Amino acid sequence: MSIKIAGGAKENGIVIGNTYDKYGSRNPIVKWMMNGFESTLSELVNKASPESIHEIGCGEGYWVLSWNEKGLSARGCDFSVDVIDIARENAKKQELSPSLFEARSIYDLDTVQDSADLVVCCEVLEHLEDPESGLKALQRVARKHLIVSVPQEPLWCALNLARGKYITRFGNTPGHLQHWSKRSFVELVSKYFEIIEIRSPLPWTMLLCRPRD
Repeated sequence: MSIKIAGGAKENGIVIGNTYDKYGSRNPIVKWMMNGFESTLSELVNKASPESIHEIGCGEGYWVLSWNEKGLSARGCDFSVDVIDIARENAKKQELSPSLFEARSIYDLDTVQDSADLVVCCEVLEHLEDPESGLKALQRVARKHLIVSVPQEPLWCALNLARGKYITRFGNTPGHLQHWSKRSFVELVSKYFEIIEIRSPLPWTMLLCRPRD
């Protein structure tokens, strides 16, 4: 599926969406990594077996559109009005409803309006100034399961440096404010959710969780 991406655009000084088209990349290493990410995410979604999915930080809408094309009931939100406009444009190209997407910050999630059986929050927490408040917001809306992922550090930055990217930033992708090893991320999320499964599709950490009783 080909979609329009933000391409490193900023909104109020904050990087939005994806800096490059990782979904459509022809680079064999990027393709291998994205295939690993997608297969792991798909496996965890299947394990959750949700009747409804809400992706928080949906960016340009790639996963929401993919899930809807597979017959799943999915919607998405993102803090950026500009990137939601792109997501709605992508929805129209796929002959899906632009109303699948809304502009909303993770911090403003509403228990009634935004709840779903499965909440997905991939590649978001590393962008937040206050990730613990983000996790508390996810607690409000994840009825049965949460899938959350972040880059695994220091591997992520090392791989960026190895491919000659972001040298002056020591390999740090623009917009990444937080950095976690697999262990430190598991410890953080465990404060708010019960972790069912820990997966490591290179170079990410991805967790399947459920709300604590």
